[in-house]
Amino acid sequence: MMITLQNLTVAQLRRVVEIKEQIQDLEAQLAAIGGDTVPSAGKGKRHMSAEARARIAAAQTARWAKLKGGASSKAKAPKTGTRRKMSAATKAKIAAVARARWAEAKAAGKSGL
Repeated sequence: MMITLQNLTVAQLRRVVEIKEQIQDLEAQLAAIGGDTVPSAGKGKRHMSAEARARIAAAQTARWAKLKGGASSKAKAPKTGTRRKMSAATKAKIAAVARARWAEAKAAGKSGL
């Protein structure tokens, strides 16, 4: 059950503050004894070296190549013939249907479909 601070009494709020202060004191004592063993929230972003990024990228490229069954290569071959070709007859049919649709719209007095 989640308790909001608005629902607490003054005495309960004071107790919360006391407990938080105790926690901070204990964390400081721990840090003094064994170094910074308690992770702090304000450390900022973690940075990765360029070598580590390159190593991870190479591993991912190898995984994709293995999955696709091809060899791992940095340079990608240009895609040829990947677009679908439409026959002239199909283009003519689509154009005829479009012309009929536009003729019907113009006959109805519309300026758009």
